[in-house]
Amino acid sequence: MSYFNITDLHTTPLGTERIRRNLKLPESVDAVEICRNFILDPSAEFERRGKNWYVTTGDVIITINANSTTIITAHNI
Repeated sequence: MSYFNITDLHTTPLGTERIRRNLKLPESVDAVEICRNFILDPSAEFERRGKNWYVTTGDVIITINANSTTIITAHNI
């Protein structure tokens, strides 16, 4: 995957809360690690729109800032 370095992915504390709430994850789950697993799925589709990457896999879409590799949010679709 040459879109961004998967090990550089991170999020803010508010981003962690947002991801957990949107994906209905318990507090004990690492939100960034869950997103990495979704992104590494071979069926993941990547689309760059403006300053963000949108990664769709299964029934989840993850929004990532292309410059900072910050996971902004994740949603069920």
